[in-house]
Amino acid sequence: MKITGLNIHLAKEWRTFLFITIETDAGITGIGEAGLTGRELAVKGALEHFEPLILGEDPFRIEHIWQKLFRGGFFPAGPIGSSAISAIDLALWDIKGKALETPVYQLLGGQCRDRLKTYCHLHGRGIDGITQSARQAVDEGWKSLRWEPHYEADGVIEPAASVTESLRQWEAVRGVVGDDIDLCFDVHTRLGLSDAIRLCKGVEAFRPFFMEDPLRSEAAGIYDRLREQVSVPLAAGEQFASKWQYKPLVENRLIDFARLDLCVGGGLTEARKIAGWCETNLIDIAVHNPIGPVSTAACAHFNLSLPNFGVMELPRRPEDCLSDVVSTACHWQDGFVTLEDRPGLGIEIDFEGLARYPFEMLELPHIQRADGSFSNW
Repeated sequence: MKITGLNIHLAKEWRTFLFITIETDAGITGIGEAGLTGRELAVKGALEHFEPLILGEDPFRIEHIWQKLFRGGFFPAGPIGSSAISAIDLALWDIKGKALETPVYQLLGGQCRDRLKTYCHLHGRGIDGITQSARQAVDEGWKSLRWEPHYEADGVIEPAASVTESLRQWEAVRGVVGDDIDLCFDVHTRLGLSDAIRLCKGVEAFRPFFMEDPLRSEAAGIYDRLREQVSVPLAAGEQFASKWQYKPLVENRLIDFARLDLCVGGGLTEARKIAGWCETNLIDIAVHNPIGPVSTAACAHFNLSLPNFGVMELPRRPEDCLSDVVSTACHWQDGFVTLEDRPGLGIEIDFEGLARYPFEMLELPHIQRADGSFSNW
């Protein structure tokens, strides 16, 4: 079997999407998805560079193709290149599963569990908005919830005030949902070290499942300063493009959950290596999955096969994302995802129907400090 083509499909529904299809001379087509929301055209350009490099290749040589694309341009792939590689990698695993008539999770070692605990995103502003969203989510069946630090409606964040408001929200949400619901908090790299320490210490009494990205990902080594002063579980890694960026966090045991992104960080091929490395350091996996249905399917197959699975991010249930053009083996009920026994990733997309969701540029929010200086969103 040989690769004969690569097609790129851009769309926008509740957010922007970049899907690909890889065609083979055996008539088997694999589907992949890239991340890096808001920079899809850059990823599209990388895919156009990569297409000639994979034409004629055996799609079963997944590791070989991964190495060729990541290392072949002299400069190792960064987030843009790795996002393109991720899409190709997922499509190749899909092809392999379809050719062998088996689900991808069987190729990854088989099931370690029957279902996957998921968490949703809370919405709403202020204590009233967050607590109302939390009540609704629990009523719908979610067992794990996630939200972010407060920033003003005009896009201004002051870290000290944001920490104070976030602590008030924590007390209110825990009071509303009780002790049996897991609560995750995505700091989104918005705080400096001193404010992150204050926040993490302040939420200890509310038993967070994890505190995510309390510090900027560019400074992973500084997590040792945070780790020595707080006792809450820490999560990081969603912005990483490869295993190399995990090195200080994993080898120094500075996190409790690795936030692997299968659509930015190199696909299943790279994620398997990171997950095994994490297992040897007693770090669990909490995949970063904020985008589309191919990502959700790939994450589900990956998580089913993991001995060190923690929780799966799911901002949209499978039936709530492009439902009129997507057929998926993923199903959500009462806070858990299960998978039907379909070959490959178990997902099909009506790409002609996808034209009903025309792509348009999306810029993610920009926030700033009160003095006008730039702040991470």
